[in-house]
Amino acid sequence: MKKYISIIAVMSVAVFALTSCSEDFLEVTNPTGEPLEEYYTTDAHLNEALTSAYAPLHWPDWDGVAYNDLTVDAEILGDDFWVGGSSISDNQHWHKLFNFEGDGNNTLSTLWGDFYSGIKRCNDVIKYCSWGGGTEANRKSFEMQARLLRVYYYNILWHYYGNVPFYLENLSEPYTAPQLKADEIYDLLLPELEEIIASGVLPMRWPAAESGRVSQAMAYMLYAEMVMYQNDAARYPKALAFMKEIIKDADYKLNPDFADLWAESGEWCAESIFEINYDDDNGQRDWSTSLYAGGTVFPTLCSPNSWGGGEGWDGGNDGWGFLPMRVETYNMYAENDVRRDVTCWDVRGYTYTERYQDTHIWHGKYRPQSANNQDCPTSKNLNYNNNKRIYRYAETLLNAAELLLQTGGSAGEALGYVNEVRARAGLSNLGSVTIDDIFTERHLEFCGEGKRYFDLVRAEGISGATQKASTVLVPDSYGYRTNSWTPSKKHIPLAQSELDADPTLVQNNY
Repeated sequence: MKKYISIIAVMSVAVFALTSCSEDFLEVTNPTGEPLEEYYTTDAHLNEALTSAYAPLHWPDWDGVAYNDLTVDAEILGDDFWVGGSSISDNQHWHKLFNFEGDGNNTLSTLWGDFYSGIKRCNDVIKYCSWGGGTEANRKSFEMQARLLRVYYYNILWHYYGNVPFYLENLSEPYTAPQLKADEIYDLLLPELEEIIASGVLPMRWPAAESGRVSQAMAYMLYAEMVMYQNDAARYPKALAFMKEIIKDADYKLNPDFADLWAESGEWCAESIFEINYDDDNGQRDWSTSLYAGGTVFPTLCSPNSWGGGEGWDGGNDGWGFLPMRVETYNMYAENDVRRDVTCWDVRGYTYTERYQDTHIWHGKYRPQSANNQDCPTSKNLNYNNNKRIYRYAETLLNAAELLLQTGGSAGEALGYVNEVRARAGLSNLGSVTIDDIFTERHLEFCGEGKRYFDLVRAEGISGATQKASTVLVPDSYGYRTNSWTPSKKHIPLAQSELDADPTLVQNNY
């Protein structure tokens, strides 16, 4: 039984009390009928609005329209996995993007609506808090959580689409906002994030019962991620200082056992900085209620089809065969690297129904296990309780090491951080460390967590990095990826439906 249920337990109630379950997420209604100004006057009601703002974190894997799990989205763009599925036409948008030939009809279209819905809900919370209801301390906390969530939602849109509409107050008819360039988005988000951090309102870590809320440490990690992706050298010293704040905090450290990180018992351990909570207990999520609270479909997406049982999973026909791991990915690990057999679920000795691009090696960190959806009262294949790990302390250490090298800091200190991660993996210490060494360690540590592709893209602007998108994301010997990544591929196409809805939007030059 998960203990951190304060946010999840009321999620479905808050989502459907405060907004319509249709695609029109701009209309706000109050379940009790009184004016909003009278309803949002208590801590409890403000917290309902905030809970609704957290809800879109859960939607991308299956939002009732498309499967756009953020881990799959990022990993199919990288070099560790194939797309898989039943055929090359199964979820064709993934296959098109994998080969860098996406278009307005083959892109991550639903992320746009999912996260603009989140932004809209965050704006609501901020507005409601400005009315002065509830206690001052809670009101400040709710506002800062909403502002930080809003930056996170924009961060995802910025990473994928780059040039997007931007607004910090909700829109009126005709519900359009100016589309800004990616650099302009960054220039607006970073001061906002710096102001949130400087406020000191959010705790470095929430009590266990509140796990799932954004924290000061999460803000630090988001800051470093954005600054490093932008190659914003002027902000590297501040990002490094934030990493050191986490490192010196006694609440954060590496989990001793890498395998335990991915068990239910390892969720929100001392290594965890931010996770997206999923829960099978009393899950209300089902095929017709995809936005309700519950579990995740990710383990079903990324597992072998017609599994006959074994390895802790009953299987059956639920494995959909997406994201088979490349054999080369398995082989990049040293035999004594404990991360290999956790990251790579090697079932080359088993027989099942093979699907497209099947290698018999699967995503191990989030692989399906029957114990992880046994308490679900609805569709079990939609409701695994595997939390999505977003930021871990291991990344803090590797961020700090990289930033030290980038800012001319202590190479010995950077080496120590890298070796701390390697020691947990069972590997010997390096004698010195380079940018390439850090990228290699990130590759091994975060394989399957949706970070590799963005590391390769940002490496284009890093002197001394040889693992770059332009050198790694090239045609393969199997004939699956026939196109190479180019700088024009950094931002994926906007959905044609959005272009049709707002003629002022300009398509990315993909």
